[in-house]
Amino acid sequence: MAREKAKDPADLSVEEKLKNLYELQKLLTEIDKIKTLRGELPLEVQDLEDEIEGLATRVDKITAEVAELKREINQRNGDIEVNNSNIERYKTQMDSVRNNREYDTLSKQIEYAELDNVLNEKKIAEAKSLVESKTAEVTRCNLLANDRRADLDVKRGELEEIIAETKADEDKLREKAKNLELTIEPRLLGAFKRIRRNSRNGLGVVYVQRDACGGCFNKIPPQRQLDIRMRKKIIVCEYCGRIMVDPELAGVELVGKEEKPKRRRATRKKADDKAED
Repeated sequence: MAREKAKDPADLSVEEKLKNLYELQKLLTEIDKIKTLRGELPLEVQDLEDEIEGLATRVDKITAEVAELKREINQRNGDIEVNNSNIERYKTQMDSVRNNREYDTLSKQIEYAELDNVLNEKKIAEAKSLVESKTAEVTRCNLLANDRRADLDVKRGELEEIIAETKADEDKLREKAKNLELTIEPRLLGAFKRIRRNSRNGLGVVYVQRDACGGCFNKIPPQRQLDIRMRKKIIVCEYCGRIMVDPELAGVELVGKEEKPKRRRATRKKADDKAED
């Protein structure tokens, strides 16, 4: 016999649409529970990876700064050597000057070269101090990065272990959810997913509990509860926007309401009459 053609989601009754939505909600809730088992591990792993990457970037930046400082030190040492060579040459020239003007000129050049050497030596000392502090910072960053890598290995191992334990169940649930989504019209499915994203607990469809919304627990008027039980249209909570279904459709057994104690007016009246006598 030919296989029956799949029914168009748009042609389903409201009751069928609500059933499919609630079943999808249950599957997604199970997936959320599996994610909860992982706790903060995925975030901790991501934070550690980001921190290690940040430390590596910092080390690269400091290493470049150290290389630049060393180039500056070499350049200033070269300038000092040039100045010393010029000073010796100027002193030699002073022995053969012909007048005071030439002597004064050479003296000023010697003085300028000596002052430049003092400045270069000062800058070299500052640069060496910076190189020393930055090298220590690189060492500190590398040690910290090693510690973080050890922590990351532990956290990754824990996360991979949990994922391995739950992967099969999660894959099955995701496959079921994916197939179920095909039975829900895109517009309604999009609205449902949007509601889930905006809710803290990931509930997009809830059933009525004790005359209240099962998501935000605000009271629902009797007439609206009747409309929900009729299953003739999609009804959302006017407070939180979640789609609401009746407990019977959700497969929840209703617990009978407790009977209110009868008011014993007659007994009280008799007691009052006796008191008057």
